[in-house]
Amino acid sequence: QVQLVESGGGLVQAGDSLRLSCAASGRTFSRHGLGWFRQAPGEEREFVAAINWSAGITYYADSVKGRFTISRDNDKNTVSLQMNSMKPEDTAIYYCAATGSSYIVSRQPSDYAYWGQGTQVTVSS
Repeated sequence: QVQLVESGGGLVQAGDSLRLSCAASGRTFSRHGLGWFRQAPGEEREFVAAINWSAGITYYADSVKGRFTISRDNDKNTVSLQMNSMKPEDTAIYYCAATGSSYIVSRQPSDYAYWGQGTQVTVSS
């Protein structure tokens, strides 16, 4: 059974930092793209960041570029999202995901076949 489990969410103040982690089990994703998405109340799920299998390619949404950093550890089968200079508009449920195909990296949710349950991030002003 494949599982992606996020951790590290919580309540922070504007300007603070938070680090999200996602641990995969049930299979290895060392050759798959990994990504983070988020969904705010009443909004559609949106792309945040993605990283390819070798960590040589990363994509970021314009809204988080320069503040968030995605990284991965293939030995531990994990992906992380370091969030700095956080803003109230970063408030959302954050989901990690893995692509269904190997050797791709994508901003599109439809390319991701495996999803975690999400972790809540709340940024107060």
